[in-house]
Amino acid sequence: MNDEQHDEVIYDDENPEMSAKGSVKKLREKLKDAEEKSREYLTGWQKAKADLVNLRKEDEKRLGERVKYAEEALILDLLPVIDSFEMAFANKEAWEALPKEWRVGVEYIHNGLLSTLGKYGAKILDPVGEDFNPETQEAVETVPVVDESRNGKVVQVIQKGFMMHDKIIRTVKVKVGEFKN
Repeated sequence: MNDEQHDEVIYDDENPEMSAKGSVKKLREKLKDAEEKSREYLTGWQKAKADLVNLRKEDEKRLGERVKYAEEALILDLLPVIDSFEMAFANKEAWEALPKEWRVGVEYIHNGLLSTLGKYGAKILDPVGEDFNPETQEAVETVPVVDESRNGKVVQVIQKGFMMHDKIIRTVKVKVGEFKN
């Protein structure tokens, strides 16, 4: 018999050898089907596992972003306190009239607050002497300068800006030098 005849004969009581060959062939087909399903299940499982790993990474990233935004909101709420300190220090005459011990204590509190903000990634932007940058600075006034090299440079900071995690959370308000002949 040729192979085609073997395919058609599966059970033959009169010819047990042919019946055994048919059974083996049928078992091989079942094994092949089982292997294909096994590969299919393995592939599906591997994809599901990769999806789960990616989902966990995405969740961790989202959680980190939420924490950053929560920290940013807190720091934005504290900036008016920093501004109040800065205004108190800016009035030199009134500041110097206070007892030295009191000034030292207030400066210590101010520095502690700035240090704490720094631990959370907040950095002060103080660009005096740098070129004016409209992306990070807001010009509130231009002031005449006699030195041409100071043209377009930040001459004075009116309100300090803050950056957090490489993002500007408050632009710097500045006065910019303008040279006129």
